[in-house]
Amino acid sequence: MSWTKQFFKSSIGRKFGMALSALFLMIFLLQHFAINFTSTFSPEIFNELSHFMGTNPAVQFLLQPVLIFGVLYHFIMGFVLQAQNRAARGSYKYVSYKGSENSSWFSRNMIYTGLVILCFLGLHFYDFWIPEMNYKYIEFNPADTERYYPELVHKFENPIRVSIYVISFVLLAMHLLHGFQSSLQSVGASHPKYSSLIEKLGKGYAILIPAGFIFIALFHHLSHF
Repeated sequence: MSWTKQFFKSSIGRKFGMALSALFLMIFLLQHFAINFTSTFSPEIFNELSHFMGTNPAVQFLLQPVLIFGVLYHFIMGFVLQAQNRAARGSYKYVSYKGSENSSWFSRNMIYTGLVILCFLGLHFYDFWIPEMNYKYIEFNPADTERYYPELVHKFENPIRVSIYVISFVLLAMHLLHGFQSSLQSVGASHPKYSSLIEKLGKGYAILIPAGFIFIALFHHLSHF
């Protein structure tokens, strides 16, 4: 067995892989937000960007499979590490474990906020990705470059769906408040000189990006009134 396989099978290696997948997903989330935000001020730009992302071969056949793998790997590894942590605590029952004193609320509940986010991703795939695949590969009509904005607006007409989106992004913010800094530490991006800056960047990302998605959902929902 090569050293790389041994490394990624170890506890440290799994945490490293978990951190890499988290950082990759955070970069994707930022890019996804940037495109969606254009829908609040320019339907034309949003349509152009969405059409490019939806028809570009590199995005569809290279980046999209990597993204799906990254999502699955991140959540599966999250469950694996959670099970390992519980087993480790069970092996040392003579040690007094007080979670509220040893860690933050966000770190103790990462698995639960992650589960809600996973359910939300299922809804998001149902709302956008599945219809997109149907439109392009079953109906064979990918040439309509003006359909993206009306489809987005239509999804946010339902107040129940908007409420689910808002709650999900609030929980995503909670998940990111611990996950951003933890991921950087796991890949070795930690230094006493920059720890304060990293913490501020993490909090800013964790709050502003989910808040931006909430703004987009509420903007399109309230625009109907």
